[in-house]
Amino acid sequence: MDMPRVLYLIATAAGPTQFVDRGVRVAQEAGWDVCLVFSPIAATWWWGRMDELEELTGHPVRHRYTEPDEDAPDVPPADAMLVAPLTTTSLCRWGAGITDSLSIGLPAEAVHLGTPVVAMPYWSTAIGTQPAVPKAVATLREQGVRVLLGDGGFEPHHPRADEPAAFPWELAVEALE
Repeated sequence: MDMPRVLYLIATAAGPTQFVDRGVRVAQEAGWDVCLVFSPIAATWWWGRMDELEELTGHPVRHRYTEPDEDAPDVPPADAMLVAPLTTTSLCRWGAGITDSLSIGLPAEAVHLGTPVVAMPYWSTAIGTQPAVPKAVATLREQGVRVLLGDGGFEPHHPRADEPAAFPWELAVEALE
């Protein structure tokens, strides 16, 4: 019997993260064993319900690097990583090589070790026009990250007109194939 492939689903502090359990279920239905990682701010959105996510995934939910005297959580190595939803803040930090959070450090390292990495952004048209955003997208793509932006991927929404519950988790998971 084949073991399921391991997916690290990495969620940053964008609206759809409040529905990350949907993303976990979509990936599980596609045959992935999901390990969930949050950016530090995104983790605070789930503090009171973290045990629910750990039960859903069967793994500890991570949101920070381990301390020097702390044992690393027992999670299997990733076969692929999906960074979704990805904010412009996390995108630009990642593109600039600023890996001071686990949510950026894991995929930044993984793509250079041959692990497939897909990123599905989520931001408004106003913030997406910042000059650093297209530069960071180009930098990640040059490194081998599949950034689902335009061409059937994510399209920015008008400010204050987003629908985080409608985030296309299926599209993001399908891109891993």
